[in-house]
Amino acid sequence: MPAIPSHSGAARARSWWGWGYTDAHPGDAECTAMGALLPGARARPLPIPRVTDLSIGRPAATPPPALAHLVTAAPEARAAHAMGKAYRDVVRALRGRPGRIPDLVARPTDNQQVADLLDWAGEHGVAVIPFGGGSSVVGGVEYRGDTHRAVMSLDLTSMNRVLEVDTASRSARIQAGALGPVLEDQLRPRGLTLRHFPQSFEFSTLGGWLATRAGGHYATGHTRIDDFVQSLRVVTPAGTGTSWRLPASGAGPSPDRLFLGSEGALGVITEAWMRLQERPRYKASASVAFADFHHALDAVRAIARSDLAPANCRLLDPGEALLSGASHDGSAVLVLGFESATTRVDGRLTDALDLARAHGGRGKAPTPGRDAPADAAVSAWRSTFLRMPYLRDGLARMGAVVETFETAATWDRIPALVDAVRGEVGAAALKATGHPATVNCRLTHVYPDGAAPYFTVAVAGRPGVEVEIWDDIKAAASDVLHRHRATITHHHAVGRDHRPGYDLQRPEPFALALRAAKNALDPHRILNPGVLID
Repeated sequence: MPAIPSHSGAARARSWWGWGYTDAHPGDAECTAMGALLPGARARPLPIPRVTDLSIGRPAATPPPALAHLVTAAPEARAAHAMGKAYRDVVRALRGRPGRIPDLVARPTDNQQVADLLDWAGEHGVAVIPFGGGSSVVGGVEYRGDTHRAVMSLDLTSMNRVLEVDTASRSARIQAGALGPVLEDQLRPRGLTLRHFPQSFEFSTLGGWLATRAGGHYATGHTRIDDFVQSLRVVTPAGTGTSWRLPASGAGPSPDRLFLGSEGALGVITEAWMRLQERPRYKASASVAFADFHHALDAVRAIARSDLAPANCRLLDPGEALLSGASHDGSAVLVLGFESATTRVDGRLTDALDLARAHGGRGKAPTPGRDAPADAAVSAWRSTFLRMPYLRDGLARMGAVVETFETAATWDRIPALVDAVRGEVGAAALKATGHPATVNCRLTHVYPDGAAPYFTVAVAGRPGVEVEIWDDIKAAASDVLHRHRATITHHHAVGRDHRPGYDLQRPEPFALALRAAKNALDPHRILNPGVLID
C-alpha cells in the first residue's frame, strides 16, 4: 500500500495485510512471548505474507481511455484494497487466501470523476466498493459473490482537502477522503478541530466515518459523527445531491440521515460541511479502582446522568484492566478524563471522583486549583489502547483467534448482558477450540439511559480453521446480543459480518423502504453489493 505522510511529514509504509504501519508491528520475538501466555498457541509465528505469493490474475475489465489515468491494476494496490482489517481478514492474508481481489483500484480527485466512474461501472456490470482508509473490521470493503464481471475499489483518499472554513458558523467543507491526521493538520492552524478521534483515526477517513456512523473516542456528549454533520454531498448512479447547510430543520425526513450509515450501498459521500470546535486548552484525568464490577457500573451510570460530561469515562473490567496494565490486583478500573477550550476542568473531575467514591470507588482527588496530570493507570490504558490492534495481529500470527465486538443497551439490561456474553461466548470458544478463552469487557461510551460495552475474546485456535472458529464465536456473540435486545453494533458498522444481526434488528417496513431506495439510487446494483441489503 502506498506510503502516507505521518504527523511530521515523513513517509511511513502501510501494511497491506494487517493493521496500521509496517514498522509498528510486533516482531517475531514479541509475537512468541505473547503466544507463550496463551495455552495451545503456536511455538513460532506464521511468516508475514507477501503480495508476490498471492495469485492475482489479469483484470476482468478495462476502463476507457478517458478514465484510465484514474485507475490502476498494480498487484500491490489491488491486494491492499481486497479487504479490511478484521481478524478474519488478517488470518486470510496470513494463510494466503484473501478472497476476491479487486480487478481495479480507482483514485478520483473530484466529484465529476466519481460520477464518471460510476457511470462506466454501471454500464459494464462492474461492482464498486467505496474504500476510505480500509480500516473496516466487519467486511465492509470487500466483494463476496460472483454476480459481477469485475470489481473496482473506489479509493477517495486523493480527495482530502478542507475546501472552505466558515469561522462565523464554526464549520468547514471537507472532502470525504481526508484521513484523520490530514484533516486535523488542516484545521489546527485555525485553532479548530472536528474532535472525532476513533481508534482508527490515523487510518480512516471522514467519508468512512460518515458512511458507517462512526463513534469517536469521547465517552459522552457529541461523540458520534452524526452530531457534527451540517450537510452532505453524495454522488449516486442516479445523480448527485447536496443537502442544505442548516443548524437544524424540521422539513420532513432528513436527507442526510438516508446516507449516514449507508456504508456505500446507496451512494458515495464525497464532501461534507462539518461542525467544528475550538481546540481544548484544559485537561485533567484520573483513575478509580473498584473491587466489584457491578458497583462500578452503578458509579458510571451516576456520572452519565450528571451534567459533568466527561470526555473519557471508560470502565475496564478486571481482565481488561490487567491486560492494559491499569490494575494488577483484580480491580476494575474507571478511567476518567475532562477537557475544555474555555474553562478549567479540575473541579468537574473532583465531582466525578466524589460520585465514584460514593459507589465504592477508590480514587485520588486532583490538587485543587490546577489541572491534574494523567496518573499511571490512565497512561497505561492509553498506551495499550493505541497498541492493541497491532498486538491482535501478532497474536494472529501465533495461531490465536481474537475477536472484538461492541454493542449498546439500556442500563437495565447491561449487567445481565455482560454476564451472558462472558459465559456463553467463552463456552462457545472452548467448544470450538478445546482451549479456555479470555473474555474481557470495557465500557467505551456512556449515556444517561445506557452504555456501550466492548468485548475482547482471545483463545488459541486450531491450524487452518481459525476463520471457522472466528465465525462460530461471532455467531454465539450475535445470538446473545439479539436475545438481550442489544444492538448488533454501536460503532463498528454492519458490513457483511453483521448482516444476520442487522436483519433481525431492523423493522420490516424500514427494510422495504431501504430496498426501494437502493433500487432507485443504484438501479444496476453495483454499489457495495451485499452490504445492508441483498
